[in-house]
Amino acid sequence: MNKKLIVVIGAGPGVGNHVAKKFGVNNFRVVLVSRNQVALDQYVKKLSSEGIEAYAVEADAASPASLTEAFDQIKKNYGTTDVLVYNAAIVKGGKPTSLTAESLVSHFQVDVASALHSALQVIPEQVEQKAGTILLTGGAAALYPSADYTALSIGKAALRNLAFTLAEELKPQGIFVGTVTIAGVVAPGTHFAPDLIAEKYWELYEKREEHEIVYS
Repeated sequence: MNKKLIVVIGAGPGVGNHVAKKFGVNNFRVVLVSRNQVALDQYVKKLSSEGIEAYAVEADAASPASLTEAFDQIKKNYGTTDVLVYNAAIVKGGKPTSLTAESLVSHFQVDVASALHSALQVIPEQVEQKAGTILLTGGAAALYPSADYTALSIGKAALRNLAFTLAEELKPQGIFVGTVTIAGVVAPGTHFAPDLIAEKYWELYEKREEHEIVYS
């Protein structure tokens, strides 16, 4: 296995799959993870048709146990994760007073806590090999919170802080952590086209200098 391995949590036709493709065309093996096996199979088929070695593992980002099981499967079948991309989030509107403590926690689990949980699944092996990359998908709500998207705003702010604190802790051990803060609505054929955004993930991976790129 001379190809490196990228695992994308939150695979989908937008940013997730385009990041997978960007790394795939640069000689990475790709594992896509989401909770929809039928869609995953279609994504893998498309990437494979473009000459990319791709695999699918079903898991639910709302469930740490499901993610643990997925990473156990990935380690067993595909080896060490060289690059982890966490791209899962609950994008749902709601003002602060429309939330409950329970609903906020359920958002936080997917938006932040499962990002940490996923990172913890790959960090030990990355530390052992003194190399690795963890990239988190951020959003403008981290910088400009919106009352209409309160839970997402809280989540993206926390995720941004998680990226910076992980980066600080793990840098001495050879692991790079970064975040792409997407300050706009992702849409094909626009400045916020997913293939253009995917370039920024590759830029973080290659340059390993700044820990955040704000794509605006």
